[in-house]
Amino acid sequence: MIQLAVLVLSARDYHVSKNLLGYLSKSRRFFRVKHEVPVGIKFNRNLPARTLATIAFVLCLLIARATSGKTASDAALPAALCQVVYPLDQTPEEGYRYMFFGNGFFVNDEGYLITPAHLLSYFRNGGEPYILVGPPEGPRRMLEAPIVTADWDHDVAVLRATPNPFQSEKKIAYLPLSAETPVRGNGVLSASLRPTDVENAHSLAAPLQDFSRGEVIDYQFYRESATGESELLLFNQQVLPGQSGSPLVSAETQGVVGIVVGRWLRPTVIPSGANGGHLTLSPGAALRIHYAIGLLEQLHITWHTVSESSGQAATSAQQPKGFSAPVPLSLVATPYPPQALFGGEVVLDALIDSSGKLADVRVVTGDPPFLDTVLSAVHTWSFLPARMDGRAVESRIGIVFQFPQSFLPRVTSRERKYEESLANSADRAALPVVTVEPDYPTTSIAAGSVILYDLVDSQGQITSTSILRNVESLTAPAVAASHQWQFAPGKQAGAKTDSAVVVVVTFRRPTL
Repeated sequence: MIQLAVLVLSARDYHVSKNLLGYLSKSRRFFRVKHEVPVGIKFNRNLPARTLATIAFVLCLLIARATSGKTASDAALPAALCQVVYPLDQTPEEGYRYMFFGNGFFVNDEGYLITPAHLLSYFRNGGEPYILVGPPEGPRRMLEAPIVTADWDHDVAVLRATPNPFQSEKKIAYLPLSAETPVRGNGVLSASLRPTDVENAHSLAAPLQDFSRGEVIDYQFYRESATGESELLLFNQQVLPGQSGSPLVSAETQGVVGIVVGRWLRPTVIPSGANGGHLTLSPGAALRIHYAIGLLEQLHITWHTVSESSGQAATSAQQPKGFSAPVPLSLVATPYPPQALFGGEVVLDALIDSSGKLADVRVVTGDPPFLDTVLSAVHTWSFLPARMDGRAVESRIGIVFQFPQSFLPRVTSRERKYEESLANSADRAALPVVTVEPDYPTTSIAAGSVILYDLVDSQGQITSTSILRNVESLTAPAVAASHQWQFAPGKQAGAKTDSAVVVVVTFRRPTL
């Protein structure tokens, strides 16, 4: 099993309480915590004053260099952060003494925030978490933050601050979310808050602010439970204990693209060009924000994009007349099953209801080991619903996951043919009758998933293709192959109609 070290607590650095550590020691997750001591400078009292002065001067230069690159968005990030805590007792001089779990961040002005579910394991058997709200310099308030919902399988939870701090606090903010998939090399920024003294943390003490910049280096899947796998964004920054729950912000869009959850322990070969790659040890790992967007959409909780528009559908006055297909809001792929030998395909026919949720998923074709992982991924997807004259309506959409066989030379045919599926059904999406696998580029060493969004007319012809997820060197062959596909058109009330199809092509590096 792929291991992910969640650096939330360390038995040496994070002595929150004997009771808490006793609880965690009984849990499976505790044994995956990486025990580390942050690297620092140890001063010798016998050093000459000149040497100490030189060290101080160098430290000042390093601090100046680290802070000189901050932008206005860097300064605004802490205003949306809050520490996930549990109060222990209170004193007039120092406020609440608390146990510190990690970070969360607000996603709207109604007091909703998101955080990794693993931070809340302490509360699965009862009790509610609290948060510290307010600017890092103070004053900060201790508020209850009941768990609204949690996806324990994909490690994300939604909390709501009570009372809503946005009604009284002027120095807090929320962060926009971005469902984009940043390409390798794109810049990212993370920020977090942590107490200066973890063993004796008090609410009136100003927290430490951690900023880090890095680049997206890869995407990996990990299995937290038996029911599904989660996609992680790996970035080339060190993750320290206490940073779990920090938002990972895209430098391109200024929207949150991930939630920091820990450090990736398995050495990862990162493609660095057509002719090779380089080894990266223990990069930072962030859960794709997709999973949080899925939870927010399920509960109809408003969230915001970078342009400050709501994540919910626009008003009917802004919608074009006639029919428009469902719009993918947040999609993730699925890993190539390691036990699969010759590749395969999964074809689904799904109903997107008038709220944008997948209300019904019919399996057209698909065999183990592909089907289970595909269904787990698809059930986290979210859409903006189809529209008829500006009004949200139900609509069916086709979904095809293709896993091209990865042997060189090829041992199976590139082409697959199907009988017309659901031919007697009055309502169905456009579904393939012929598919063609792309050839793996001979100059590439990349792996991963390309996601396409095809519009298919009432004659079964592809009228447009949008690239929802791009993988350099793999997207072009995926698009070229998909344009050779043939479809049976969608139906509505028995009549042929335009329809949409999401195509996910997952490549694995070839085996000779």
